[in-house]
Amino acid sequence: MKLNIVMVEPEIPQNTGNIARTCAATGAKLHLVYPLGFSISDKYLKRAGLDYWDKLEIEKHDSLKDFLDKYKPEENNMFFATTKAKHCYTEVNYSKMEEIFVLFGKETKGLPEDLLQKYIDNTIRIPMIGNLRSLNLSNSVAIITYEILRQKNFEALNEVSAYFD
Repeated sequence: MKLNIVMVEPEIPQNTGNIARTCAATGAKLHLVYPLGFSISDKYLKRAGLDYWDKLEIEKHDSLKDFLDKYKPEENNMFFATTKAKHCYTEVNYSKMEEIFVLFGKETKGLPEDLLQKYIDNTIRIPMIGNLRSLNLSNSVAIITYEILRQKNFEALNEVSAYFD
């Protein structure tokens, strides 16, 4: 199974660093869609990702259009994370999918509204109470990533860290 985490125009380096660390720990590929709200060499980005950058597969895209032209939503298992989603992230059966893409938007605006409307049946959300704006982006990525991995029985992941051996 190949899991792709797609960050569309992320703005906060610490979030992207934490997301990179989650991707490295789970074997997910990280896609960064430009423009970014920071430099890849940003010290906060590197600090949050610690020493995981060399254990991470990253693909960069000049724009959302470039990403969508390369990985067509109609031809891939592609999901769009948003608080305005039609489905809860746990309603999707990821277990039989060979490759999965999950897109997350920038911290201040999320994903573009026209994109969400076009693919409304593939939108997913994390339930929350009240009218809160959203959870922290890196937490949202971790929650959805681990649900997908849980449904795949944590294939290719160690259940006990080698640190404890």
